[in-house]
Amino acid sequence: MAIFQFNYTELNNDKELTSSDYHLLSEAKRITEGAYAPYSKFKVGASVLLKNGKIILGVNIENASYPVGICAERSALASAISQFPEVEIEAIAISYLASKGENDKPAFPCGMCRQFISECEDRNQSPIRLILGAQNGKVILLETSKNLLPFSFTSADLG
Repeated sequence: MAIFQFNYTELNNDKELTSSDYHLLSEAKRITEGAYAPYSKFKVGASVLLKNGKIILGVNIENASYPVGICAERSALASAISQFPEVEIEAIAISYLASKGENDKPAFPCGMCRQFISECEDRNQSPIRLILGAQNGKVILLETSKNLLPFSFTSADLG
């Protein structure tokens, strides 16, 4: 039997981040307020750091027809690619604000977002670091989305 393992970093709080990562996560936390989540009441914010130093923000946007909504991660990444198609994506920070429950542990991207981030890495031809944190509490750092989706569907699968 094969075993898949990966390393990640868990920090006690965002104060342990580098100043650049702290700023990126702070932007994700800040933008969560702008999310449109009238149904789930689970607001998510994402901030994408580009190689040129620009930070692009995105939020989840829900819709009464559920499949029509978009997650914050894909919102931010699509905006980054649209505005700066030739610029490499270095990192994405993701945070949330839940009206019910605690807001002190990281939430991980959904499967669709994991696939989307993986494709962005393939497009970049380099990994995208993930910084996952809630409004407070622990922070998780991942060096690549491939750790969250080891058997992603890629262009090679298209033949």
